[in-house]
Amino acid sequence: MSIEAFFEQGPYDLPQAEKERLMTRELVELTAHHGEKCLEYRRFLNAIGYDENNVAGIGDIPFFPVRMFKEMELLSVPREEVIKTVTSSGTTGQMVSKMYLDRETAACQQKVAARQLTDFWGKKRLPFLIVDSEETVRNRIQFSARASAIMGMRFFARDTRFLLNGNMELDWDVLDRFLAEYGDSRFVVFGFTFMVWRHLYKVLQEAGETVDMSNAILMTGGGWKKMASDGLTQQDFKDALSHTCGVKTFLDHYGMSEQVGSIYLECPCGHYHASLYSDVIIRDPIDFRLCKVGERGIIQVVSVVPRSYPGHSLLTEDEGEIVGIDDCPCGRKGKYIKVHGRLKMAELRGCSDTYASKF
Repeated sequence: MSIEAFFEQGPYDLPQAEKERLMTRELVELTAHHGEKCLEYRRFLNAIGYDENNVAGIGDIPFFPVRMFKEMELLSVPREEVIKTVTSSGTTGQMVSKMYLDRETAACQQKVAARQLTDFWGKKRLPFLIVDSEETVRNRIQFSARASAIMGMRFFARDTRFLLNGNMELDWDVLDRFLAEYGDSRFVVFGFTFMVWRHLYKVLQEAGETVDMSNAILMTGGGWKKMASDGLTQQDFKDALSHTCGVKTFLDHYGMSEQVGSIYLECPCGHYHASLYSDVIIRDPIDFRLCKVGERGIIQVVSVVPRSYPGHSLLTEDEGEIVGIDDCPCGRKGKYIKVHGRLKMAELRGCSDTYASKF
């Protein structure tokens, strides 16, 4: 199998029809690879009567329930080749998913993330202010989803500072020094949505302080369920951070730890885009048929990245819709989507939502 063909194009350059032809071939090969290397996945394929000769498009690739990563350990490589284990977030008492990465998959994930992110903020490495504590990333072998995301972001940073101390309190000295050093040029503030809300915005608001982050790119993700339960919309969040911190550029994203390499970044038009390396399919919750543009249903995500475990085609527990294809005003090709949140009865499990559940 080779993913090199996917790196010959920009991450958002191919029209959907061309992308699907390329992706279908790769996903068929990945399905065969995982069926051969992972016993549990092979049993799944046999149980559903999968025949690759019947695959005409990405919608025909079997969708594996994301919850299965909580139920069993799934590997498509020998355990001794695993260099990193990523665990999903879960509230106390919940089982967590475990994803096993070998060197090839980890390197591919990093390359794919780099190509997507630099499309939004350019190739120059920028200073990063992380709205979290450095304690979160201490374990270098087994990563939580939150820690994994932070480590992934550090790869792109020219300099990294952690805004919170070991007690998860805002470190005012770090904030002042960072803005004094980097505030006059472009920089990135990265954090999960609820973390940014509680540990940056709320602390500044309660202290009656404002800061100048007008040159920042604020990258967030997750935590919207908790925000919504508090009666806050995404626009409320943006308005608050604009008022208190002067933020003008927001870069939210949708993704999940169970599928490395799949991040759907928010363009300036407010749309979440599927890149060349991943895609979204929406399925009817009753009969799992493919939904049309504008129809709400269950989100299925596919990716050409996961090779060390069978995470290339997953049925999530989220609800969403495809808003459009190839015609976003931002100029990026492919599908762009809207995520409506967790399906009813699905457990609270997002990185930021899980942390938020403590409050």
